[in-house]
Amino acid sequence: MSFEQFVLDYEQAIRLASFFGVLAVIGLWELAAPRRALTVSKALRWAANLGIVALDTVLLRLLFPLAGAGVAAFCAANGWGLLNHFQVPFVIAVPLAVIALDFVIWLQHVIFHAVPALWRVHRVHHADPDYDVTTGARFHPIEIILSMLIKFAAIAVFGLPVAGVVIFEVLLNATSMFNHGNLHLPAGLDRVLRWFVVTPDMHRVHHSIEDDEANSNFGFNLPWWDRLFGTYRDQPRAGHVGMTIGIRDHRDPREVARLPGMLLLPFRGEVTDYAINRRNYSGGTKARKE
Repeated sequence: MSFEQFVLDYEQAIRLASFFGVLAVIGLWELAAPRRALTVSKALRWAANLGIVALDTVLLRLLFPLAGAGVAAFCAANGWGLLNHFQVPFVIAVPLAVIALDFVIWLQHVIFHAVPALWRVHRVHHADPDYDVTTGARFHPIEIILSMLIKFAAIAVFGLPVAGVVIFEVLLNATSMFNHGNLHLPAGLDRVLRWFVVTPDMHRVHHSIEDDEANSNFGFNLPWWDRLFGTYRDQPRAGHVGMTIGIRDHRDPREVARLPGMLLLPFRGEVTDYAINRRNYSGGTKARKE
């Protein structure tokens, strides 16, 4: 059995093992070295956040039983996509797949902030009143479905290999839980790590209640895109301990920390005054590290 076939056959088991393994490690790390005090019952939030993860997983398996790996295998068998027209060595094709998909997901994230209808769906992720490992997996089913379709399109266009697609999915899942972790990293270590991976302090800025801060640091895995495209912000103005997490108009725990409220959130109220180009890096007080 080839490595590609092994990955294809055991894709679901690999991803599930990775999810629960990383969840356990980051969850224990949060207990040992928390960055911030939580403001809402952890049991309440975890039940809602993990509940929406379970719902998303079942829905995706029902709608897309082959997932990204199956699409990659189909494209390879039929010669679809850019890389399938060239003899690209495996050791080059896999990193290219990870980088290409990471950029696509970064761009998708920016678009979900820029288009009001998409922001309605994405704000379920941002409305979490606290910030911990489960926030990294908290996405509305509509967003999960749209994201999967976007990944399918990218896989078909680029002709990405099965192993590259699965490795990307595992990395994205693991790094998303890591950088949403309520973790206290030494400042020096954080400065070094954020050149190679999105750190909790880097991404936490993106979950600020302040619109200009929420419209920065869009990366989940690789940190380079924000630096290249001018959306990088080093620190929140109020500091990581003093900043407020969430969305200003959605603070009721019944709406943002319970599963029924989260599922209905995209259909409530109006989205106004949230243009992505309203970032103001020079405004307010100077960001401080806490």
